Amino acid sequence: MYYTGCMERDEIITVSADEFQRNTGVYQDMALTNPVAITKDGQERTVLLSSQEYHRLKRRDRQVLGLGDLTENDIAAIAGAKVDPKYNHLDDELKDWQP
Repeated sequence: MYYTGCMERDEIITVSADEFQRNTGVYQDMALTNPVAITKDGQERTVLLSSQEYHRLKRRDRQVLGLGDLTENDIAAIAGAKVDPKYNHLDDELKDWQP
């Protein structure tokens, strides 16, 4: 088993599929607090998450708002939002985008 870098606040635990199979219960317990990446042939293939984290992500995935759902305060907050300059390189992603 070895540990990789941090993703936000969660430290990702990386383990081979063979190691995971030998100690499934241990890694299931670890996944309650940190994601467990399971690799095969050195490539990350799956990530084990707690049920609570999975459901939290699914709720976020399905949260869709229409323009009519936004309040004037929401619209003002969006209009006034500033992106941290460290993310300016992401503007390159929009160069080829067309509505």
